[in-house]
Amino acid sequence: MERPTEAPSPHRHLETLPVSELLDRINREDRSVPEAVGRELDAIAALVEALVGRLRAGGRMFYLGAGTSGRLGVVDASELPPTYGVPPELAIALIAGGDTAIRRAVEKAEDDTEAGWSDLREHRVDANDFVIGITASGTTPYVVGALKACRAAGIATGCITNNPGSPVTAAADYPVAVLTGPEIVTGSTRMKAGTAQKLVLNMISTCAMIRLGRVRDNRMVDMQITNDKLTERAVGMVREALGVDRSRALALLDATGSVRAAIDRGREDPSC
Repeated sequence: MERPTEAPSPHRHLETLPVSELLDRINREDRSVPEAVGRELDAIAALVEALVGRLRAGGRMFYLGAGTSGRLGVVDASELPPTYGVPPELAIALIAGGDTAIRRAVEKAEDDTEAGWSDLREHRVDANDFVIGITASGTTPYVVGALKACRAAGIATGCITNNPGSPVTAAADYPVAVLTGPEIVTGSTRMKAGTAQKLVLNMISTCAMIRLGRVRDNRMVDMQITNDKLTERAVGMVREALGVDRSRALALLDATGSVRAAIDRGREDPSC
């Protein structure tokens, strides 16, 4: 099959261009990515609704990818516990080649059609869970093989890819295919394709957390308060919600350990 992400770049003789021209061309290409994502909002919505249904029923979400795609999944999953206060086991990211591959490429790891399913089974994946495969090409054996195995086991799946009509879209129950086209450096899918994947992952996880009640108004009231910056953010949220001074907000946070609980206690007993 023809893969748009592997099509020749329309930009030629890049090595002859000044830095200012290279930056301008990269920027112009990058600006097309949000529009491409916008064309797939219905597909993303369908995936989110299915995912939230599984999470509400007590299931987990898995990201599965190789290379850049796998690393993006790791980034997204790792940020959910501190941002929304969910347990780490709610969102699990698996990358071809294991954790070593987060920092350094593991040769041929993505070519193993059985490895993705094997990695999922190590985490006892079952029909309560939801698995999202991430692959720019849509052909990565590690991902496609795992999604096929999930379907056979009755496990719901989605995918994020940049090649419509690729094998991963056929293997996924809820496919999202963002057509970003050729990269400025031919085949370098860490660029536009990777940016699109990051945007879609942001949408999926953020919407899921909102729908699960992890946001009040527009505030991350369940965030983990782990450093000075986050303490000040928490204080600000409590002060805004209750109309109290900084010392009162700090006292409520010290007593409860979370923004949500501090606000609730302050509203229940204004004298505390």
